[in-house]
Formats: sequence, C-alpha cells, structure tokens
Amino acid sequence: MFPETLLEVLRHEAPVAIATQGADGPHLVNTWNSYVQLEGDDTLIVPVGGFHKTEANLGRNDRVKLTISSREVIGKRGSPGAGYLIAGTAKFYFEGPCFEKVKQRFAWARAALVVKVESAEQTA
Repeated sequence: MFPETLLEVLRHEAPVAIATQGADGPHLVNTWNSYVQLEGDDTLIVPVGGFHKTEANLGRNDRVKLTISSREVIGKRGSPGAGYLIAGTAKFYFEGPCFEKVKQRFAWARAALVVKVESAEQTA
C-alpha cells in the first residue's frame, strides 16, 4: 500500500504531524520521519514518549491523520518537496510485538502508537 515516493520521503529527516480529535477540537503532536517504522503493507509504528493528550483523544475516537513530508524528494509537480496526508485509525500499545519493536530502537519510549493506514494521498 505504501507508494515508493512515501518510502523515499521517510528516508529523509523532517517533522511528522499527527492529528487527533479531542473534546476541545483538533490536537497536533510532532515526531520525526526517522522515528516512523513500517509494519507490513498498511501499518506505521511510532515511538511515544509523551503524547498524553493524543492517548486520551484516541481513547474516545481512534481516527488519526498524519502529514509526512520531505523537501529533499521531488514532488508530484516535479519540484522539490513531496508530502503525504495519511488517514486511518490508531491505538497505543504498552506491550506486545509492536511495543518491543519500538523499544529496540528507542529505549525512552513508553508506548508504541500503531496506525492502521486506510489512505495515503500524495499532496505535494
């Protein structure tokens, strides 16, 4: 499911924005491209250090959106800068295979945010 351009974007360092819906409106947190791990054809795994409000929001509504981009990758219009809008559902894991995969690379992680990707639309 992951397009080759998205895989290339993830090989370059840049911020990733993660949006959830809270009782008081949208909430955003950030991480880094290099922190995102792919699992199979439709899953992203992100190490979690804080993200307490994100965790609470996902407890009420598991829908999530992410933007992943890099100015180092040629975008869909032939100019520098490629980006994706990813939509799906997400859940926090504090144990199990996904959590262990995160802990192997990021000893500081308190959890793994596992995103089941439903769509990955190239926006730039």
